[in-house]
Amino acid sequence: MSTFPAFMCRPENAVQLSREAGGLEGYLFEGADGSQMVLWQSTQGGDSPLHTHDFDEYSIVVQGTFTGTIGDQQVTLGPGEECFIPAGVPHSGRYSAPYRAIDAFGGRRVKRAKP
Repeated sequence: MSTFPAFMCRPENAVQLSREAGGLEGYLFEGADGSQMVLWQSTQGGDSPLHTHDFDEYSIVVQGTFTGTIGDQQVTLGPGEECFIPAGVPHSGRYSAPYRAIDAFGGRRVKRAKP
């Protein structure tokens, strides 16, 4: 499987992304407490620039690899590997082509493309 199933990637759940995101797609699901889960997929690969959040993040790679830094630690994650990023810790990296991952955020990280 190279993409998430169609029912998980409905246009009404698409994440608003900047033009710099290239071929990255995201699909948002929200919890009643303001937490978010995003399904990410890309056929092109790309970069996630250095950034922080005011909330925790959990990520698991489904397909491809993610190579980057979390704080001062270098990481390489492949399918089935996961990481936890505490609030306030800078992180960045590069994801392969193709790539699929699921991220859970302890707060509001993204907006839908269509409200």
